Amino acid sequence: MKALNARNLEQLKRLLLELHAELGEQLSNSVEASKIVPLDQTSVGRISRMDAMQQQNMAVSTRHKTKTRYQRVQAALQAMAADDYGYCGSCDETIPLRRLLAQPEATLCIQCQGSADRQQ
Repeated sequence: MKALNARNLEQLKRLLLELHAELGEQLSNSVEASKIVPLDQTSVGRISRMDAMQQQNMAVSTRHKTKTRYQRVQAALQAMAADDYGYCGSCDETIPLRRLLAQPEATLCIQCQGSADRQQ
């Protein structure tokens, strides 16, 4: 499979930087929603508190996924700076441009990702 050219790498770098900024903003904005729901039931009823706790749990889950993806984007930017971006971490083949355009932080080619998913 052919390696990525300079134009492809520049396009992917822009995508990664945009994604990095977007995810960073989402993380900053999600801090408040992830805070523990206060136990004071005098200000809100029991049902409202249960609702708030459910929303808080969803916010924590979303924040965790966002943080994980943010870290993967950071790792991809570091790999790009080290000229080690775009290669499968399992088989060392070049990850196809179409996959990287869809998921620029990908570290596995589609075949190896499929194998990894089946093993989980």
